[in-house]
Amino acid sequence: MVLKNNIELDVKTKCIEEGKTQAWVAEEVGTSPAYVSRIVNSREQIVNKTFLAMMDALGYDVWLTYEKRDTAE
Repeated sequence: MVLKNNIELDVKTKCIEEGKTQAWVAEEVGTSPAYVSRIVNSREQIVNKTFLAMMDALGYDVWLTYEKRDTAE
């Protein structure tokens, strides 16, 4: 099973790029800063292992892409 992204590093990077803290992210998504920290600093399973196993069985690697939304409307 292969997930090509390092989600933990991606979250850290996006926080820095956006000038946001992990505590801010936690508040925005309705969870605790400790949980966000656990995701960022460990191998917390964000992507479902069964989904990865199914895609692996079908011969696919999984890549996540991030696209900044255009907030000017």
